Amino acid sequence: MSMVEKTPVTAALVGLGWWGRKMARLVSAGGAEMRFVRGVDPNPDAAAFASQMGLQYSSDIGDALNDPTLEAVVLATPHSLHREQIARVVAAGKHVFCEKPLDLTRAGAEASVALCHDAGLVLGMGHERRFEPPIAEILEAAKSGRLGPLLQIEANFSHDKFLGLDPSNWRLKADQAPAGGMTATGIHLTDLAVKLMGRASDVRVVCENLASTIPQGDTMSAHIRFAGGGTAYVSATLATPFVSRFAVFGTEGWIEVRDKAHVEAPDGWVVTEGWKNQPIAVREVPPAEPVRDNLRAFARAIRGEADYPITGEDMINNIALLEAIVRSAGTGALEQV
Repeated sequence: MSMVEKTPVTAALVGLGWWGRKMARLVSAGGAEMRFVRGVDPNPDAAAFASQMGLQYSSDIGDALNDPTLEAVVLATPHSLHREQIARVVAAGKHVFCEKPLDLTRAGAEASVALCHDAGLVLGMGHERRFEPPIAEILEAAKSGRLGPLLQIEANFSHDKFLGLDPSNWRLKADQAPAGGMTATGIHLTDLAVKLMGRASDVRVVCENLASTIPQGDTMSAHIRFAGGGTAYVSATLATPFVSRFAVFGTEGWIEVRDKAHVEAPDGWVVTEGWKNQPIAVREVPPAEPVRDNLRAFARAIRGEADYPITGEDMINNIALLEAIVRSAGTGALEQV
């Protein structure tokens, strides 16, 4: 019996900036089980890129929402627009994939998650770190109990890519991207932390401007306690060359993952692990494309083949923690989540 070829999910890409273009090229290369047919961006300069990628260009998201052939919309837009855009996409009856962070407040995250759930639509999130092979191994080792009870997380995801941005860029607006590198990079680390450790209970943050004039600060560190016990230290700066390190410690073993390059152009990972009564081991993991793999998981959830692995509860817990981190970055005090 011949196999019926699966139809890719037909989608619009809203936001054709740096990250939107990364996603457009990945989807065009294949393997995401999705195809973009429309590109939306208010900047008319994006029209040339849309044409290059074979996308029908529009400056208005409404044109995509009114297209009955579209099944989904992928949002690569500023954080402050997410809640309104998600509501519009859901009202149009389309699945939605949103770049991180989902929102800047817990209330906003709860509203978006509820809208999608109640409408029976898939909500995907741009937390591609979960789809990196060695991070997926950590999640499985924790889930299976191999690591034993989890005690602590140490993580740093930093870069200096924004130092050359025009000051008018939304990524350099303290009200849109608060708390140093938190919304750019740290949000990925807290996503993993709440997945592994559960809901956070409180956090204390130090956020300083040590090496730039970035309004939201350039050097941020957060110490997080979790309701079920355990802690995490998360650092995210905007003024140091790229570094990405994620380490989790349990009673039976620990695993540390270091990225060899930014996920924009992944080059593999170095994994160091130590298990009880065994010597410490170091190995390398070859490159993969976690951004593509996340979009593929979204497409498969739309097709009903598998549940999307980032749950609404995970999304809400992460944004609740983000909201407390932003408060603590301003006060320097211990803030409840």
